[in-house]
Amino acid sequence: MLAYPGCFASEVFGVPDLLLMADQVAAAGGAVRAPYEVSVLSPRRRVTAAGGRALDVSALRPVDVLVVPGFVLSPADDPAAVLAGLGPELAVVGEQAGAGVAVVSICVGAFLLAEAGLLDGREATTSWLFADRLAGRYPLVDLRPERLVVTDRGVTTTAAFSAMYDFALRLVREHDGPGVARRTARIALVDDARSSQAPYVDPALLPTVGAAFSCAVKRRLDQQLGERYDLAALATEFGVSPRTLLRRFGAEAGQSPLAYLHTARVRRARHLLESTDRTVAAIAADVGYGDPGAFGALFARHTGRGPRDYRTAFRRAGSGTGHGRSRGDGPLRGPR
Repeated sequence: MLAYPGCFASEVFGVPDLLLMADQVAAAGGAVRAPYEVSVLSPRRRVTAAGGRALDVSALRPVDVLVVPGFVLSPADDPAAVLAGLGPELAVVGEQAGAGVAVVSICVGAFLLAEAGLLDGREATTSWLFADRLAGRYPLVDLRPERLVVTDRGVTTTAAFSAMYDFALRLVREHDGPGVARRTARIALVDDARSSQAPYVDPALLPTVGAAFSCAVKRRLDQQLGERYDLAALATEFGVSPRTLLRRFGAEAGQSPLAYLHTARVRRARHLLESTDRTVAAIAADVGYGDPGAFGALFARHTGRGPRDYRTAFRRAGSGTGHGRSRGDGPLRGPR
């Protein structure tokens, strides 16, 4: 684990802790092998992680896998300011990759790998919240923002925070088999069947800068989620031609108004699936789709799960509209 100033301490220790659990699971199953050997390394003598936590670190030494954790980053922050102070770490990442070491990033640790040139021409992922930032700064990266874990020619990147467990379980699966990985996941209460971060994306958290026209159109579409989409009427409302509306909206938002409307409808449907007992057909009609089958297919394309699957995974504890809970719901029910 490569520690550096400002990194998340939990991402430094999360992977080793899960590997330690896998060691115990494997031993209990009769496996005879050496345990996973994990060290926290740094080119610096002292490292203070995010939140002011001092980390004990060891000097650099040969390793098989180098894992780079993420750092504190908000949508208003410039990652360049963080990267500018991590010259020694960037050199380590480049040197280890050049020596044939498998390099892994967690969350926005992908910025370090990209800055070191490791992601040029490779498929990669990162937190959905910062995927656009990574793509804009490093245009040679083949970004796959919907994926949880991506490995391309010895370089692995993961989505945000808890995706470190998806990576760790994949590592356990490769070395100890699916049985040990499955039992480790069960003991740790970690979902070992995830494949996409799409269900977790909240478009309301994505920044919109310099897009006054498209934001106004989006607000109007948000008010008309259940109504039939009428491009000509929408353009008249904003005093432009349909062609001009498409051009201006596309230039600012990077998509068509109809594509945004589908996204907004799915966002509303997600909320209703999480917080009410309404049927999928009723929710589909509420957000403008008369055909529940077509709605289900669209919902799955956007979230990676069908509506019923999504409700099972993300239903909020205590939700409902007075029509009764589903069988088996408890006061602390959460994601499977």
